[in-house]
Amino acid sequence: MEKKELEYYKEKLLKLKTEILNNGVIRRKEDLEISSDDLPDEADIATAVINQQVTFNMRAREMEKLRNIEFALQRIEEGTYGHCDECDDPIGKKRLENQPWADLCITHAEEREREENRFKKVG
Repeated sequence: MEKKELEYYKEKLLKLKTEILNNGVIRRKEDLEISSDDLPDEADIATAVINQQVTFNMRAREMEKLRNIEFALQRIEEGTYGHCDECDDPIGKKRLENQPWADLCITHAEEREREENRFKKVG
């Protein structure tokens, strides 16, 4: 990958990282706290629990994306960015444009997804 392309993806990754850190999902606390004064009945408790779960899920997704962005930035520094971790083939430009933290070519990404889905069904 050319230096100009690497700089483009590095800037894109840094922008995404900044957006995640500044959007507040990771630091949001209002849905994580339940006050006993605010919960007069079971329906309110259920709503609060659902809101907590949604917040946990959003936070987990954002944290995972942030980790992947950090790994992608590290791969840029190491000179391995844009190549599949499994087969070392170049990752498609369209894939990197949509998911600049991608570490697998589409073939291996689909294979990993099938494996993960299979384990979810078994477990």
